[in-house]
Amino acid sequence: MAQNDPRPLSPHLQHYKLPITALLSISHRITGVINSAGIVLLVLLVASAAGSPDAYGFMGGIANSWFGSFILFGLTLTLYYHLCNGIRHLFWDVGYGFSLESATRSGYLCLGAAAGLSVITWIVAAAS
Repeated sequence: MAQNDPRPLSPHLQHYKLPITALLSISHRITGVINSAGIVLLVLLVASAAGSPDAYGFMGGIANSWFGSFILFGLTLTLYYHLCNGIRHLFWDVGYGFSLESATRSGYLCLGAAAGLSVITWIVAAAS
C-alpha cells in the first residue's frame, strides 16, 4: 500500500453504517447498565426518606428539579425500552421474527412503544 493512500489499514466502525438491529442490540445492553445505575439512585431517594427530613428534603429537591426530572424521564425511557426489547427477544427465543424485515420492523416498534409508554407514564404522573 502506498504511503499517500487515504484508505484505512483496517476497517473500523467509522466507515460502516450499522443496521438498526445492531444498534438496538447495543442499546439494549447500554440501557441495562443505565437501569442498574438508576436503581441505585432511586434506592438513595427511598433511603433518604427513612433517614432525616433534611436528607429527604435534599434528595427530593434534586429529584424535583428540572435536571432530576430529566434524569427520571430518561430512566423511564430506558426502562420501557429495555422491557420492550426484552419482550422482542422472548419472541426470538421461541423462533419468531428472525427475518430481516421482521427484525427491523419489531425494532422500530420497540422504539415507538418505549417513547409512547414513557410519555403516557409522565402524563398520568403529572395529572395525579
